[in-house]
Amino acid sequence: MSLSVGIAGLPNVGKSTLLNALTQAHAEASNYPFCTIEQNVGVTPVPDPDLRKLEEILSPQETVPTTIKFVDIAGLVEGASRGEGLGNEFLGHIREVDALVHVVRCFEDENIVHSTGAPDPVCDVGIVETEFLLADLQTAQRGVDRWSKVVRTGKGEGKHELAAFEHAVELLEKGTAIGEADMPLEDREILAEARFLTAKPVLYLANTDENDPHGEGPMPTALAEFKGKDRVVPVSIQIEEEIAELPPEEQGEFLEGLGLDDTALDLVVTGCYRLLDLITFYTIANDKLSAWQLPRGDHAEHAAGRIHGDLQKGFIRAEVMSLKDLYEWGNRAALHDHGLIHTVGRDHEVQDKDVLHIHFNV
Repeated sequence: MSLSVGIAGLPNVGKSTLLNALTQAHAEASNYPFCTIEQNVGVTPVPDPDLRKLEEILSPQETVPTTIKFVDIAGLVEGASRGEGLGNEFLGHIREVDALVHVVRCFEDENIVHSTGAPDPVCDVGIVETEFLLADLQTAQRGVDRWSKVVRTGKGEGKHELAAFEHAVELLEKGTAIGEADMPLEDREILAEARFLTAKPVLYLANTDENDPHGEGPMPTALAEFKGKDRVVPVSIQIEEEIAELPPEEQGEFLEGLGLDDTALDLVVTGCYRLLDLITFYTIANDKLSAWQLPRGDHAEHAAGRIHGDLQKGFIRAEVMSLKDLYEWGNRAALHDHGLIHTVGRDHEVQDKDVLHIHFNV
């Protein structure tokens, strides 16, 4: 199961162009609001130099990177939660994603239409996030209605669920996002079924002018001060579009010429992994090397479940090699000779860049 990221924002801020640059999805991108009238989806491999190094060491017949799915929805406008613009239909599309990339226009250009007249990053973010709050409030109120009916049956069920949704309504009416609220873990687990938009981690992408790829101008700076530097990634989407059209062997040189170290894909993937606290682990089986995503702190049986449910159900043990040891000794046989292949049980906490071979019963 790959990481799923929704691309959100006001109309005409560069979302579809970003999707094209990230995934070569060829979504339509034009200079007018609501160019995107259906959700566009693109899937791309996660950049992973360590996987390529492992491929050299282990020489598998096949190498499969982990992937990330991007879902670009229509631009949201004030009143979207009430059906304005393209409304709730498109808010619904991003309820299923793991995280959001909120694209914010951070440059002036009189030739590019802005839905509110002129770009103002702080104000623009506020419009979209208010619509998320209002949409979630409707969801929470529906939850209250549903669990109230359960409680009224008199069977003693649903009281905790009703209290959790009533608390959610109170929070949202005060303008507090579900993800930022202080609440017991049990309540969060109850509310998770509703897939609240304001519960999702958000990475803010400051779409900067071509002459300001590092985001040092006043608008990206204002956004970073508003949301925190660790949650804001400056990217010139126009430059990224140009990079995506180059052959892979020329992209690095182009980036270097602009004084940039990473592509937008690198920055977005790194930011989302950090927000969701994900790690990467690898498996080698049947001469196939594969990369997988896993929440930090999860155990070997959960790693098996990421691959296939049957592996988790029939889990017996896992053999673990560290990437560091493979780099140092160069092959699996040398690790075996030095006692560096460890056999672990289902409760072993998988570490970032572990290489696993899972044994299981069918």
